[in-house]
Amino acid sequence: MADPTSPLVTLTRPYRAVLSSRIRSQRSYRANFTIDLVSSLLVGIVELAEVGVLFLNVDRLGGLEFTQILIVFGLADLAFSVADLAFGHCDNLPTYLRAGTLDVFYLRPQPLLLQLITSDISLRRLARAMVGLASLVTGLVLADVDWSFAAVALLLVSALSGIATFAAMFVWAAGAQFFLIDGAEATNAFVYGGRYAASQPASVWNRPLKVVFGFFFPMAFTAYLPTVTLLGLPGTDLMPSWLGWCAPLAAIFTWAM
Repeated sequence: MADPTSPLVTLTRPYRAVLSSRIRSQRSYRANFTIDLVSSLLVGIVELAEVGVLFLNVDRLGGLEFTQILIVFGLADLAFSVADLAFGHCDNLPTYLRAGTLDVFYLRPQPLLLQLITSDISLRRLARAMVGLASLVTGLVLADVDWSFAAVALLLVSALSGIATFAAMFVWAAGAQFFLIDGAEATNAFVYGGRYAASQPASVWNRPLKVVFGFFFPMAFTAYLPTVTLLGLPGTDLMPSWLGWCAPLAAIFTWAM
């Protein structure tokens, strides 16, 4: 049991109190909470079904079979959903800027970013994460994965790096609002467009997309590259499969932006 007087416990106590109150408030309205969960779950299932519809007409997409695409989709959707749960509320920053209420955050003796990510929490996003997890597990069971310690390590590192990469995208999009006028839609095109791109094999992207979502916004490092590395498949001309091990570097680069 953690020492209640330890510096870490003391530092995180305000944030834990805020998050606990947000969670209790959502769970107190059980009917609305259930509807939110189910609607979010259905959205995730529909997006997964879109992938299945593609394979009604083709056997392979970008060199990957359906079971292998499930791994790509699962890694991308799981990482994005967890990052969205924790950092998605940074989207509220433009609202605070337009209303002139951002100064309130600066008056509090806590870091601005931590205040933003704890300003709210939407538990319905857990349903999306479960869809991604189910897709990932199904793909790993059905695909021909040569399991080893390195494969397990790659999978864990890739999942954590993907979460960090998408979290950095949310923070980047929020920070850009200080320099843009009504720029939320423009930045969301890269954040949510990047999530969609990450759930598809990068081998089907054209060269400009490979540059944008492969290296500048390294979405390919969240799911596609780790998947081809895990399965021992060749990558693309600009993205050899060994780059799958560089997912942590991609996450660091995204935060450095």
